[in-house]
Amino acid sequence: MRSSRKRVVSLVPSLTEAVAVSAPGLLVGVTDWCTHPAPELAGVARIGGTKNPDVRAIAALRPDLVIANEEENRAPDLAQLRAAGVEVLVTEVRGLPQALRELDRVLVGALGLARPGWLADAESAWARVEPDAERRAFVPIWRRPWMVLGRDTFAGDLLARLGVRNVYAGHAERYPKVAVAELTAAGCDLVVLPDEPYRFTAEDGPEAFPGLPAALVSGRHLTWYGPSLVQAPAVLSRALREAG
Repeated sequence: MRSSRKRVVSLVPSLTEAVAVSAPGLLVGVTDWCTHPAPELAGVARIGGTKNPDVRAIAALRPDLVIANEEENRAPDLAQLRAAGVEVLVTEVRGLPQALRELDRVLVGALGLARPGWLADAESAWARVEPDAERRAFVPIWRRPWMVLGRDTFAGDLLARLGVRNVYAGHAERYPKVAVAELTAAGCDLVVLPDEPYRFTAEDGPEAFPGLPAALVSGRHLTWYGPSLVQAPAVLSRALREAG
């Protein structure tokens, strides 16, 4: 099946990768944060960030479709695009099953592509996951102030499938701000530190929680829903095991 959409703008790094891998050449505009796959994105117009896209520049590209996400992109920006006559598809991703359905909706439903093999491979990879013994953890995504994964998040769902129980999964907020003293006193077995959206490293993050094993994980494999899902179980499991 060939795509009926010839010009696509993506405002979501995950979806940018999914489209670029599945149908090279469709993308005419992407955000500054869209980094994968680099060869396919060379020469594609950059239209600002996920939170501050250049609406005029997007409209000038005359896209057949703009792909967005209800969490990563702001409703006023999407409303401006629609007012300019641009069709916008907004995805919602709160867990792995929903991510797989939304990828199918974008690639097959909206773009008219044949279902990509990597999507089936991702389903198979996660279906084979056997979680390790449960470990209690918190998952910072920012510091200054400290923010952690709360309820109903895609990353939290992936970690749960790998045996990591997020102690803030029942919090009223999806990304609560929590004082470091409270985090330290939470009685966890592990702190999981991704390298995005905040770039936690061995020198920036673990020192705030002395004595607590720290798993430094790939943010792309933890938070992106696209081709990276195929390798994510192995990549994340290895990082969690290495934390001890």
